[in-house]
Amino acid sequence: MAEIKYEIKETVGTLSENNKGWSKELNLISWNDREPKYDIRDWAPEHEKMGKGVTLSVEELKKLRDLLNEMKL
Repeated sequence: MAEIKYEIKETVGTLSENNKGWSKELNLISWNDREPKYDIRDWAPEHEKMGKGVTLSVEELKKLRDLLNEMKL
């Protein structure tokens, strides 16, 4: 399997942290030297390992924001 290259361009924020020190974060990440996209996933401390996540374009992130704003939480 080919190695995945990534560079965290901006850390937007941490959504939660578990008892093992992993944190669920929203970051702007460039995957394999491509245009950066927004990304929500779990990260180990120091970002040496990652869990599965969701990557969103700016348009998708705006749509998600609008959907969340419509919800009654």
